Amino acid sequence: MTVEEMKQKKIEQGWTNELLAEASGVPLGTLQKIFGGETKAPRRKTLSALEAVLDPREYRSSRSLYNYPSREAYEADMLREMPAPYSVAMEREWHTVDEYYMLPEDMRVELIDGVFYDMGVPSKQHQGILAELYLLFRECDKHDLPCSVWLSPCDVRLDRDNYTMVQPDLFVICDDDSDPEAIRFEGAPDLVVEIVSPSSGTRDKYKKLQKYHDAGVREYWIVDPKKRRVTVHFLETEEDPVFYSFSIPVGISGGLCSIDFSRVMDHVGKYLPR
Repeated sequence: MTVEEMKQKKIEQGWTNELLAEASGVPLGTLQKIFGGETKAPRRKTLSALEAVLDPREYRSSRSLYNYPSREAYEADMLREMPAPYSVAMEREWHTVDEYYMLPEDMRVELIDGVFYDMGVPSKQHQGILAELYLLFRECDKHDLPCSVWLSPCDVRLDRDNYTMVQPDLFVICDDDSDPEAIRFEGAPDLVVEIVSPSSGTRDKYKKLQKYHDAGVREYWIVDPKKRRVTVHFLETEEDPVFYSFSIPVGISGGLCSIDFSRVMDHVGKYLPR
């Protein structure tokens, strides 16, 4: 895309120089010099950063893996040419949901208050626990509760703003009237379950606990495979958390449903540490 084409898109989309500089990571002074004609030959990396904001679909298409001779060549070019939203280090704070959707599809991250957090690859133990919990929560359907259970990867725009997008391991939504074709859920689920791992433990137990509380999640379960227990936080009533190793009542069900955590342990016991 030429500078003139960028200027036209900037006008059509209603960008100010200040907003475009913030979204692209290009310094405001540099951006002003480019669009003012002072800089005759802008750096390719700078133009790529602007193009990624003004025409993200075309930008992603031009950077497709299939246009490179090998994945190694593709990744090397990404590191060299990607603008700030694609940064592997992701050191710049105040990223947005728009940037979240511009990341490569194989990059597993969550966005919390404008900061990207690497999710890593889940272990067999993690997935075994998640699968069994999902089946047990589905058994609650027999009580005809107006709720549905979902599991990762599903995007949840927790605060309905442009700075947070999470993927809870499992969550329950009641009275859901959202569009079934939507690409994400909007707002706080009624119940959230996170399975801690060595890389996520601190974030799940502290940052997400506060985040889910502030967003309006009613009940938050933290599954700790190493300790073989579940900590249940009643965020709606702000009661003290309760620790469970066996039968866990689902608070939002009003006592109708419970989850037998011992069944989870029996099923995935061969993956758990001895």
